[in-house]
Amino acid sequence: MSSQIGNVIFIIWRESVEALLVIGILNAWLQNQADAGLRQTGRRWLWSGAGLGFVLALVFGLIIALFSENMNEETQEFAQTIAMLVAGVLIVQMVLWMKRNGRTLKRDLEGALQSAADRSHWWGVFVLALIAVAREGVETVIFLYGTLATGAGSALFTSLVAIILGFALAGATYAVLQIGSRLINWRTFFRITEIMLLFLAASMFVSGVDHMASLGYINVPSAKLWDTSFILPDGGPVGGLIAALTGYRARPDVLELGVYVTYWAVVWALFARFAPSPVRKAA
Repeated sequence: MSSQIGNVIFIIWRESVEALLVIGILNAWLQNQADAGLRQTGRRWLWSGAGLGFVLALVFGLIIALFSENMNEETQEFAQTIAMLVAGVLIVQMVLWMKRNGRTLKRDLEGALQSAADRSHWWGVFVLALIAVAREGVETVIFLYGTLATGAGSALFTSLVAIILGFALAGATYAVLQIGSRLINWRTFFRITEIMLLFLAASMFVSGVDHMASLGYINVPSAKLWDTSFILPDGGPVGGLIAALTGYRARPDVLELGVYVTYWAVVWALFARFAPSPVRKAA
């Protein structure tokens, strides 16, 4: 239970900070404009887009919840398993995208804003804000559905408290980074959380494949390869949290080890293939 709640808080925190980063860049650009009318008009379009993006993400979450409630137990377990695997893929895709585009994100957004302001096409600002919030919101819904599916479920009140804590932590993190904290900057923050997200995706893939095996879709030998539970069990407050965040198993079988090794091999290959080249960095 505690590991699930920790994952919920972490996902809400990280995704909210990403959305706030984009909105913050847009708002800062508008704030630096000398024309008060331009600032006022731009902000109306900006926050309208952000608000609609939040509503769309909320509607998507309600649709997911309604579909889940109307499924039988077997179908629900299968859907949760697919959600785990999809969430893992989305996490890797998101980290890879930030790795490739994070360096030029601020410049690209400000360029798009300048173009919109020059042409008085404020729909561009509206769409940028809408996509920023809706994209992170939809990803958050999928991540949460997949994360909560990795365990037996948690109480509604506890989950709501975790979501509120995640939002509060994201707001505090954004405020600290905006005022120029000397302890950590944006680049360091995203580098650390990218690593944590990749480990979380590994955990989702291992749990998802475990569920597929338990449902009978995968049949492999289940003999345990080793046992480190006497050092660190994958249950309990500490071991359970580490297992949920990293995919650690104290007594892994061939399938779990194969999934874990294959995952990190694929991640390494993707980052080697799509990472910015030295020429692009210099440019």
